[in-house]
Amino acid sequence: MQFTQLKYSSFLIIFSITGCQQIDPYQQPKISLSHNYPIQTQHSYQALSWIDYVKDQQLINIVDLALVANQDLKIASLRMHEAQAAYNIQRAELFPNIGGTASMERSHVPADLSYVGREVTSSQYSVGLGMNQWELDLWGRIRSLNEAALQQFLAVESNVHAARNSIMQQTVQSYLTLSELDKRIHFAQRSVQNYEKSVRIFKRRFEVGAGSKVEYMQAKTMLSNGQALVAELQKSRALTANYLVQLVGQPISLPKTDLDQVTFKTSMLQTGLPSDLLLNRFDIHAAEAMLKSKHANIYAARAAFFPRIALTGSFGTASADLDDLFKSGSSVWSFAPSISVPIFTAGRLKNNLTLAEVRKEIAVAEYEKTVQNAFREVSDALVQQKYLDQQLRIQKQGLSAFQETARLAQLRYDNGAVGYLDVLDAQRNLLSAEQQLIETQSSLMQSYVSLYFALGGDTAFAKKI
Repeated sequence: MQFTQLKYSSFLIIFSITGCQQIDPYQQPKISLSHNYPIQTQHSYQALSWIDYVKDQQLINIVDLALVANQDLKIASLRMHEAQAAYNIQRAELFPNIGGTASMERSHVPADLSYVGREVTSSQYSVGLGMNQWELDLWGRIRSLNEAALQQFLAVESNVHAARNSIMQQTVQSYLTLSELDKRIHFAQRSVQNYEKSVRIFKRRFEVGAGSKVEYMQAKTMLSNGQALVAELQKSRALTANYLVQLVGQPISLPKTDLDQVTFKTSMLQTGLPSDLLLNRFDIHAAEAMLKSKHANIYAARAAFFPRIALTGSFGTASADLDDLFKSGSSVWSFAPSISVPIFTAGRLKNNLTLAEVRKEIAVAEYEKTVQNAFREVSDALVQQKYLDQQLRIQKQGLSAFQETARLAQLRYDNGAVGYLDVLDAQRNLLSAEQQLIETQSSLMQSYVSLYFALGGDTAFAKKI
């Protein structure tokens, strides 16, 4: 009777402690965010696939190539498989490890060592199943570790989506930069051709005594500056092309690009509210999954303070004669439960718990930082769109004025009203205005790309997995 009461009390204590060790429900950190973006456009977010946003088949083809052969994306995908395998390994600890054994042993004992006083030769055959050190997860330690491993896998999976969006964004931006440089090179080379014509004219005039050497030198200076600009732009284009080929992941022939032909369906892109970023940004998903993993690790560290109960056992059949191995009465079995209680660990368990708690706080801060960074990226893209659009309109008006100024300066010079220095100044200002307008045009298009990916990017790939 006393034994029964003791056993009942023991089970009651065990289940009471087990109930205290259940993992608390995860609560998403509350982040102080503005209810609207600084420049709010629309309040409803709608997922938009990449091919529905861009209108340039050549660009779409290059992005598709990058998604197939980019090495960084391949590495990210392999990381996901690695994390999945690690989770499956951890999950296997919930189940007993059962193995089959079969053995044959033959031994000889000399007469002076034999209990029967004569030499003995014996045989032993056995077949069985064994279970080694299966831990009963009474306190939830293994379940907590499984949850942590699962969340790490989900974080890596989200990082694959984020890496895909990043590769797409870098490819598109490199393509736009390449288009910008092609256009700038075109205008710079056109100016150089005009400068070369001027140098030939003023050289001839100087040689025949109809012009001054100053005008000739001024024309040569403008030509040198123009040629230097073309060389600088060509260098930048070559470097950008090299980077784009690396992003694509395979050698490709990059055709001449036209910045004016690349268009984005900006009217279809809706920003939604800042709170929508928590659902749409894959980097936020990854950060939150890592936070959940750290949350689960705390309970695994707490469970380490409790005793560990493990079961070891085996069942099989054994006989001295192979023919009698499976006959009645040849069964053998063993059952060996064990319990280990941490008594003195020199603070290891306590510091493991402290480490888990600190790592969770770090994960909370990283999650909050990721959300705030996403909010800033969307806000920056909206600000850039607004003011770059204004700047582009102003520069277009200014370019018309510079073109007219250059025309009038040439006309006044031809009529002898001004010196050639005025013409050179007007041409130099015109070239600078053309280059700045192209840069602004490219920056505005870059902001369209930045806003698309800042809001969450392409959704087609996530739907396939």
